[in-house]
Amino acid sequence: MNFLLNIQVDQTSIEKHFQEELKKHLEEISNRTVFWDMKELCRQTCMSEPFIKEHFFFDPRFPKYRVGRKWLFPARETEKFLYEWLKEQPSH
Repeated sequence: MNFLLNIQVDQTSIEKHFQEELKKHLEEISNRTVFWDMKELCRQTCMSEPFIKEHFFFDPRFPKYRVGRKWLFPARETEKFLYEWLKEQPSH
């Protein structure tokens, strides 16, 4: 006895559900960290410290606070700044 099984998948629905779940998890992760230090900023952005200092560290809009000898960056404000900064960059 042979059975034929035909399954149809709504790709759009699957992608939408995936995006919603991904967004939930990313928000959950970002809510865990209040401040980033320079090491975490480099890790989160996949950028080196010299690149960061050359391209946006000294931008007056970039949220940063010096506590003793350590720089701290509010995670949410920093993410918001980085998205805006990236949109401003010329595309080649």
